[in-house]
Amino acid sequence: MELDRRLLLAHCTVHALSIVAGLLVVVPMALNGSAFKGRCALFSTGYWRTETQAEMTGQPGDVAHLVVKQWGPPAACQFSTFVGIFTVLYGAAQGWRCLFYLHGRHDDTLFSSFLTVLLSVCVLFLSGGASVILSLGLASWCDTVTNDNTRPYSCAESQSFPLNLDVDTSSFYMELNLAQVSLWCVTALWLTHSILAFLRLYHSHSQHMSRPCGPREKEMLLGHSPSDSRSPSPPQSASTSTLLV
Repeated sequence: MELDRRLLLAHCTVHALSIVAGLLVVVPMALNGSAFKGRCALFSTGYWRTETQAEMTGQPGDVAHLVVKQWGPPAACQFSTFVGIFTVLYGAAQGWRCLFYLHGRHDDTLFSSFLTVLLSVCVLFLSGGASVILSLGLASWCDTVTNDNTRPYSCAESQSFPLNLDVDTSSFYMELNLAQVSLWCVTALWLTHSILAFLRLYHSHSQHMSRPCGPREKEMLLGHSPSDSRSPSPPQSASTSTLLV
């Protein structure tokens, strides 16, 4: 198999993996947003308050519940969701395009390959930023839930304990952690996209430069037109009349 075909097949595979990884970002973030009633848990701040159980349930004893002072900015969750949705849509469109090129034995032009490299690098930085934001936001929420690791359970275990909030926290860690891992996978796949796109651009440029020049291109490089290369026709000799005596 030729090198350009192998690069194209590898790019198709990466596009298919991007669709799966993007869905594993979008679906958990959507489920978490629905469970939290549209609020974003990332970078949320709060504290634990201990009250007598009689005030809350009418039974003797003390009960601790989490008080959220401020929910996280919605843009923190929306940014990660946007990167996931864009990855799914771009992977589906480019995957179909790659299959079309494989079937028709075509490839991108130099300009189209350059645009693909530029777009892949830009989205790589966006995806990396979204991954860092999601990881830092989840760590901040876990610090709030575990009261800076002073509670008798970890962040993963806290979803099994009642936090006494007006939202469903029964699976928040599983959803956000899955979205976090998937988003880092998306970032790695966008890095692979960038490398493969650059290799395809370099290979197309090398083929374009090594292609033999046609006669017209050679004449243009020599600095004269095809009409100038024609050999001039020999001058016709003037006919002389002879006088016969």
